[in-house]
Amino acid sequence: MLIEIDYRDKRPLYEQISGKLEELILCGVIGAGEALPSVRSLAMDLSINPNTIQKAYDALEQKGMCYSVAGRGRFAAAADEVLPVKKKEFFDELLGVIVKASKVGITEKEITDFIHEEFVKGGNV
Repeated sequence: MLIEIDYRDKRPLYEQISGKLEELILCGVIGAGEALPSVRSLAMDLSINPNTIQKAYDALEQKGMCYSVAGRGRFAAAADEVLPVKKKEFFDELLGVIVKASKVGITEKEITDFIHEEFVKGGNV
C-alpha cells in the first residue's frame, strides 16, 4: 500500500490515512470495487492502532469514497461517481477564496497570473 505516515504533520493520523486513500481512489490507483486492505492488515503495515484505521475508513465511507459489505470488508467507490462532488466542493471553496481576495484588493489578473504560474510549476506550492 502506498501510504506513509508523517509524524511531523499536524493532522491526526486517521486524517492522513483517509486523505491518502481518497487520493488513491480519485486518481484510479485503487479501482472501483477494489477491496481496501483489512483494518488489521493496514494497522500492522503502518504499525499503528487498528482503531485509527477504523476511524480513517469510517471517514472515507462518510465521504462516499468507499462502502462496506458485511463480512467481506470495504471497497472503493467509483472515482467517476465521487469526482463531480469533489469538484463542486473545490469550486465552492475557490469561490470563497475569490470573494476574500476581492475584499483585500486582489485583482482578477493577479489571481489568474498566480494560478497560471503555479500550473506552470506543476502545482507544487
